[in-house]
Amino acid sequence: MLDRTEPAHCTVCCCTLANKILMVLFMVLLIFAILFGNLVTLAVVLRTKHFHTPQGYLKASLAVADLAVGIFVVPLSVYAEVYLMVADSAPEWTSYNSQLVSFHPCNVIGPIFAGCTLVSITTIFLLTIERSIAVLRPLHKDSVITRKRTTNLIVLSWVGSFFLAVSPMIFSSEIALEYNPCSRMCNYALGTIGEFPSQAWNILLLFPMFDFTLLGGTVVINIISLSSIRQHSRRRKHLAESERQSSSKPTFSDIKAAKTIGTLTLAFTASFTPIAVFVVGNVLGNKWCNFSFFAFWILATNSCWNVIIYSVRDQKFRLCAHKLLMPFQRKNSTKV
Repeated sequence: MLDRTEPAHCTVCCCTLANKILMVLFMVLLIFAILFGNLVTLAVVLRTKHFHTPQGYLKASLAVADLAVGIFVVPLSVYAEVYLMVADSAPEWTSYNSQLVSFHPCNVIGPIFAGCTLVSITTIFLLTIERSIAVLRPLHKDSVITRKRTTNLIVLSWVGSFFLAVSPMIFSSEIALEYNPCSRMCNYALGTIGEFPSQAWNILLLFPMFDFTLLGGTVVINIISLSSIRQHSRRRKHLAESERQSSSKPTFSDIKAAKTIGTLTLAFTASFTPIAVFVVGNVLGNKWCNFSFFAFWILATNSCWNVIIYSVRDQKFRLCAHKLLMPFQRKNSTKV
């Protein structure tokens, strides 16, 4: 059972009423930003034939994972914090972990957040592979990267990611889920045992190990692709490209897309790194209460960044999104 009155649980975000109101306001705004941005992404991908490609499928998968965070994960935190402010006491289920009650909301929300985070990482990795083939082997792109293969990889990434998300509870009876008073989210925690056994320690470390392995591979592949793009740009400055040369080189759209995926990778790596540091520190026995709040919510905020990156880096996406939103703008202008 968690002691909600411990001073350590009075985080920098929630020690005063003003801070609590600002925190809830931030969460509510984050929900709207995630829903709006990712619904626009899905609408653009589904309604525009130009995006009915393997890359478009992967971006749609990434948007669905981010949507799940805005639909399930953040609203539960809003409910718990608003309940705490209104009733002056936290919901009863926040005082227990999932092993001590018959049904705990975190049994659902915790794996959803972990699974969607893993889906995002694997999807960005697949996007990087797809763009690297387009840049490094442009003549083989259409034969290697097909819609059917991409769809199968997307399904595999979702199944594998959610299996990893529930694996701590499957393979260890010592790990439970709880609403953490520091992070204000559903997190993995020890069950009824007070110290970390070696098995639970190893299982919890699987998450940062898996994530950083994929992210490390993604960064390396992006560096190789961007280096190839730089070499190609230098050659274009010194040589007049013949028709034969241009057919074996990546197109301008492939180059732009590769740079966009590189930006996505950089943004996700920056948002995930604090979580990995926190998990390792937590396993070693550090509480880091204030740090955990910022780490988890920085990661949650990443769910609304993708549409901003697409809009800035991808002109075609920006134009399609603008056309999609034009009817709403016209309705507002006619009302005025």
